[in-house]
Amino acid sequence: MAYPEKLQQIVSLFEHLPEEEKRESLVSYSLTAKNYEPKDGEKFDLEDVRKDEECADTVGVFLRVDGGKSHFRMTLGPQVQTLTKAMAAILCKGLDGVTPKAIMELESDFVPKIVGAQLVRVRSQTTYYILSRMKGICKVWSDRQRAASGGSI
Repeated sequence: MAYPEKLQQIVSLFEHLPEEEKRESLVSYSLTAKNYEPKDGEKFDLEDVRKDEECADTVGVFLRVDGGKSHFRMTLGPQVQTLTKAMAAILCKGLDGVTPKAIMELESDFVPKIVGAQLVRVRSQTTYYILSRMKGICKVWSDRQRAASGGSI
């Protein structure tokens, strides 16, 4: 399966690392999550801020679509787990510039390649949570675009 180019680069980086190095790299990515918070004055097409049952704290997903390309920002509450922070940073970086349609159609089979089979088993809800939120906001955006254009998108 071919992934968007930026995501493929991240998958390739993680894919062959031993489990311990994957975890260390995930911690490093989690520390960059703040880089993907909304900046002052940024405008978004959709904002989805909520606390879901499967997450330890509130997560905000912000979507701007520019020229058909998606750009994400995230806010993560202080109780959000390290793995969720890492996945937020990885997906914001890896899916930047990808169309909403491609994000909605993206298979999640890359997740174990990044986080490792052991963490997927132990933290299965956490590993897929951010991706499902991003797909969801893209679907809402797509549905609104379709409705606004009379169903022709």
